[in-house]
Amino acid sequence: MARARGAKPSGSVTSHDVARLARVSQATVSRVLRDDPNVRPQTRERVLKVLAETRYEPNAAARAFRAGRADSIGVVVARLSYQLYPAMLEAIGAQLARLGRRMIVWDSDHGGDAPAIRALRQGVVDGVILTAATAESEFLREVSAEGSAVVLLNRTVADYASDQVSSDNLDGGRRVADYLVACGRERIALIGGIPRASTIRDRERGFRKSLERLGRELPPHYYFRSETFSHASGEQAVTRLMELASPPDAIFCVNDVLAMGAMDGARARGARVPDDLWIVGYDDIEIASWGAYDLTTVRQPMELMVAQAIDLLLARIDRRDAPVHHKCLPNELVIRGSTARQTPPASQPARKPRP
Repeated sequence: MARARGAKPSGSVTSHDVARLARVSQATVSRVLRDDPNVRPQTRERVLKVLAETRYEPNAAARAFRAGRADSIGVVVARLSYQLYPAMLEAIGAQLARLGRRMIVWDSDHGGDAPAIRALRQGVVDGVILTAATAESEFLREVSAEGSAVVLLNRTVADYASDQVSSDNLDGGRRVADYLVACGRERIALIGGIPRASTIRDRERGFRKSLERLGRELPPHYYFRSETFSHASGEQAVTRLMELASPPDAIFCVNDVLAMGAMDGARARGARVPDDLWIVGYDDIEIASWGAYDLTTVRQPMELMVAQAIDLLLARIDRRDAPVHHKCLPNELVIRGSTARQTPPASQPARKPRP
């Protein structure tokens, strides 16, 4: 499209330029941009034509200053190599887009906490969602929960007094232990991880406590702590476990990638899954349902978690002194081929309610 006479190159056009080219006042241009119904149709059409020809882009920073809002939400993520986090990010982005909000993303594994802190303090974003926070996170050390629009999603930190949304990882671990015992597994092992993250800590604790309640305390030699939560670490762990004089007949892995590594490692050693060995994961990432793995796992209600986190954050932006909410949503055990698609018998021990 030909550039309007006297127009500047795209990106440098101001509302004053648009007003001059459309032969109206700058206030009229502003009313057109706000879709004010009081602008006459002929005037609106003339202004819109100039806006299109000049490719005018409103100054977001100036608009935010005038409105006191940026209409942007910051999201701090981690471990983007693990499919759970890209899926969570996609859900956040989709829901924010439907609400007319922009999303700015930082990766805490690569120094993302510092720019997220600056963006919140400078008003570049109205609030921040943290998806992988721990008590050691720089963001939590530098940003006080009091008066800040911050929501923790997925992982929780007990001493940080912000709104928080998680799934019930403690109960998820309990569900797996109850299931394996009810289905007759005798030598049950655990491939766990560093307890810094609340998700891992609670899954392990729930699993162990349920085994203890059922009289099946986890022996030390049936536990392997992974440092990396990687496929290779799952392979390494299962190799150690399969070298035992009495190897396990069931393994619970605290995430799905560890479980997939364990499955591949067990098969490489000649073990048949599920004939010789049952394997259960956690998170129900997309690959878990693929035929090569067909992994029994625990599914989190991701869309609902994201929706509730966004609702809490937007409410917090509007009212900084509102009561703090912690929401913990139930999970679902998804039974697939890695445990022979066996459902627990009717006599499966009832789970005690979460304290």
